[in-house]
Amino acid sequence: MDERQTQQRPAPSNPSVFRGVLENLSPGYFALTMGTGIVSVGLHEAGWDLFSRILLVIAAVTYALLWVLYIWRAVAFSEAMKADLRGPEMAFGYFTVVAGTDVLAVRLGAEGFGAISMGLVTLAAILWFIFGYALPWQVFLTRDGKPILSRVNGTWFIWAVASQSLAIGLSVIQPYAANGKSLIGLLAVLTWSVGVALYAGVAVLVLLRILYFGMTPKEFEPPYWVAMGAMAIAVVAGSKIIAMESTPMVDATRALIAGTVAAFWSYCLWLIPILVGAGVWRHVVHRVPLAYTPTLWSIVFPIGMFAVASINLGRVDSLPVVETIGHGALIAALLVWTTALVAMIRHYILLAWRNRTSC
Repeated sequence: MDERQTQQRPAPSNPSVFRGVLENLSPGYFALTMGTGIVSVGLHEAGWDLFSRILLVIAAVTYALLWVLYIWRAVAFSEAMKADLRGPEMAFGYFTVVAGTDVLAVRLGAEGFGAISMGLVTLAAILWFIFGYALPWQVFLTRDGKPILSRVNGTWFIWAVASQSLAIGLSVIQPYAANGKSLIGLLAVLTWSVGVALYAGVAVLVLLRILYFGMTPKEFEPPYWVAMGAMAIAVVAGSKIIAMESTPMVDATRALIAGTVAAFWSYCLWLIPILVGAGVWRHVVHRVPLAYTPTLWSIVFPIGMFAVASINLGRVDSLPVVETIGHGALIAALLVWTTALVAMIRHYILLAWRNRTSC
């Protein structure tokens, strides 16, 4: 999925740069906030507070800007947005709105902005509930002559990421809640469990898609990295639930969840060489051009989440090797984030320049 699958619909003739970008705005662009936010969280965990706060400001600004652009697009290009909501290749990208909201809430909560964090998590919960039923319904009932299984891709894992991100958000706001701590604990366990189940289901669908329809180098796009990030966030969510205040549901599942996080982390580590190798196969062996697309942010988030998961697991279970791996992954995430940011700025500057010179 590149610049919101522009091959799906030709760009309008002679549009302004802004209108063209707005009409083709990727449904998954909140991955920008997700990636920036999780790297900020990782830097905070590592004690690099100055850099962490700089990225927090960037995450907050991009979050607000993206909301303006999404609402503007819904008004100005409603048909384009409706097509995205019904398209199996793109619809699940909208779950980045949920995950981006939760990641920002978690980082703001760490800075002591409890009220703002609670408001954002509440918004994320509402969006998760609506999207969690409406989007799959739209996708699974799509009947346009193309088999849905052949259109499954890495963005479907964002469905699981959104659920796990809400579990983390709920765990963060529990101390700020004067009432309803038991309900928050129940919802945290519920969303964690749903996220794990969704991951398993999507993983089966992706595997079936590859077995039945194959995958070309061009089709192996950045969102497939979310297969690792979705499991890494389950590690972080599980660790947060284990550390939550005592409630009936948390107490009933604490031992079960504690027994899964190390196994999930190991699976993430195993996936990384596969994803790196697939990238070499795509860009080096088959020479698919490495150009900026909004989905590049889908690589930043998984690496950053793996870093945070490793640091948390290493500290909680006294595993210094795992924590060291986490710090190494955090440096890699920061480098990938910087590369993606520079590529994004360069992309839009060149786009504006080419439009200006062609006028």
